[in-house]
Amino acid sequence: MIKKPLILVTNDDGISAPGIRTLVEVMAEIGEVVVVAPDKPQSAMGHAITINSTLYLNKISLENAVVTEYNCSGTPVDCVKLAVNEILKRKPDLCVSGINHGSNSSINVIYSGTMSAAVEAGIEGIPAIGFSLLDYDWNADFNPIRSFVKKIALQTLKSGLPEGTVLNVNFPKLSEKDIKGIKICRQAKALWMEKFDKRKTPQGKDYYWLTGEFVNEDKGEDTDEWALEQGYVSVVPIQFDMTAHHAIQQLNSWNLNQ
Repeated sequence: MIKKPLILVTNDDGISAPGIRTLVEVMAEIGEVVVVAPDKPQSAMGHAITINSTLYLNKISLENAVVTEYNCSGTPVDCVKLAVNEILKRKPDLCVSGINHGSNSSINVIYSGTMSAAVEAGIEGIPAIGFSLLDYDWNADFNPIRSFVKKIALQTLKSGLPEGTVLNVNFPKLSEKDIKGIKICRQAKALWMEKFDKRKTPQGKDYYWLTGEFVNEDKGEDTDEWALEQGYVSVVPIQFDMTAHHAIQQLNSWNLNQ
């Protein structure tokens, strides 16, 4: 009997989000699935972990469930840590995070709870993928990308990933027939031009809403932003060793020990 791969599924939009429900369905076609996801939205949490409050983990039962599911009071990274250390009896063969409601391309990867969950799995030595759809609507249609999600997951299970690497996969908001294909890309050099909308409470106390505009100054045709604009699925290999190796030689010239 062929052993099914064990697949950990998580996200940052919460366990009830349509994106993760789609991801669970697709992964259940591939292997044995265990879901550990936040009990509420945790978007833009980055790699935050819970250290100053109590963590709760609850096994849940869904109607006609074919997978094992838990919700967690913590962050996406907490979910992965709890899954690996408290729930799973062996290391999963794959961790998938998402499908996020909204883009995690370019600089967004830094802030993303979806991608931080995948990165945490990578740190644990688990092949990991973060999936995102460029549609922020809670009722976004994830059906057009199901076949692409399955194809990328199966290829990752078959081939593995380079050590210290996870995949950041973003999908354009298009019908399946209009998606041109899959492009391996680099992260575009882009940023958020941020502003704070300053307001006052009825009691006269200042408060702020973060606003901003996404600015892509990268004209390269090998970036995730370019691929998505052209109707392709973007796949960016990202690493969690944040050492700027190219800067070491320059810093060694500073003579800091003199």
